[in-house]
Amino acid sequence: MKRLLREPLVHFVILGILIFAAWGWKSKPSGNQPGMITISQGEIESMAVGFERTWRRPPTTDELDVLIRDRVREEVYSREAVALGMDKGDLIIRRRLRQKMEFLTDDVGALAEPTDAELQAYLDAHADTFRVERRYTFEHVYLNPEKHGDHIARDVAELQARLNRDGSKVDIDAAGDRFLLEHRFEAATAADIGKLFGEPFAAKLAALSLKQWCGPIESGYGTHLVFVSARTEGRVPALADVRDAVRREWANARRVETNEQLYASMLKRYVVKIDRSPAQVKVAAIEAK
Repeated sequence: MKRLLREPLVHFVILGILIFAAWGWKSKPSGNQPGMITISQGEIESMAVGFERTWRRPPTTDELDVLIRDRVREEVYSREAVALGMDKGDLIIRRRLRQKMEFLTDDVGALAEPTDAELQAYLDAHADTFRVERRYTFEHVYLNPEKHGDHIARDVAELQARLNRDGSKVDIDAAGDRFLLEHRFEAATAADIGKLFGEPFAAKLAALSLKQWCGPIESGYGTHLVFVSARTEGRVPALADVRDAVRREWANARRVETNEQLYASMLKRYVVKIDRSPAQVKVAAIEAK
C-alpha cells in the first residue's frame, strides 16, 4: 500500500476525486438561487458520436437539439431526485455507485507496469497455473468385455502378442472390437485423455513403456491395449513463452489486491454495526464451528 501511495498517478487520481467533491459542494445552489447546468462541447460531441454509431449518419441540428434538451432534462430530474433523497435506499443506484467506485480503483490498480522480476516471481508462485501439461501420442485397440466374457484375458494376451510381433502390418482399426472414439491420438494432454477414457486410464499411460503394445488397461468402456509412441513431460514454461498470460494474471491479481487495500482504507472511516436477531446469532455461531 505504501508503494502504491507513492506513485504519482495515484496522487493525481486522489486529487481529482477531491477536486470533483469540492466542485460538487460548491456548485450546490444556496437558498432560492438556481443551480448551474452546463452541457459542455465535449458532451455535445459525445452525443453526436453516439447518434452516428446508432443511425449510421450524423444528427441534424434539430436532432442534436433534442439530444441536448433530453440531457438537460436528465440532469434536472437526477438533481431533484437526489435533493429529495430518492437515491437513498435504492438498491440499483447503490450498486451502480459501487460499480463506479470499483472502476475507479481498477484504474488505480492498472497504473503500474510490471518488471520482469515481478512477472518471474508471479510465475514461480503460480507455476501450476501456467504449467504445460504432459502429452501423449498413442494408439489403442479396444476389447469389449461383454463380447469376450470369460475368455477376455486369453484374447487380450493373444492379441497383444500378435500386435507386438506384426507391428505396423496389423490394421488396428479392425484388430479389436468396434469403438466409437478414435484409435489414434496425437499429442493429447493427460487432462483431455482423462475426459475421454477416465482419469485412471490417463494416469496409467505415464508408466507404460514406449513403442510397444502394453496392457491391458481398463477404461470406462472396457479393456484396451495401448501403444505409446511419444510422451512429452510436463514443465513450467519460461517467462518469455508465456509473458502475455503471466502479465494478464498479474494485472488481475494486482487489481483485486488494490481494490481490497483501498476498500480497507475507506472502511476505517466507518463504524459498522450489524443488528442480528437472536436466531441469526445462533445460526452464525453454529456455522462458525
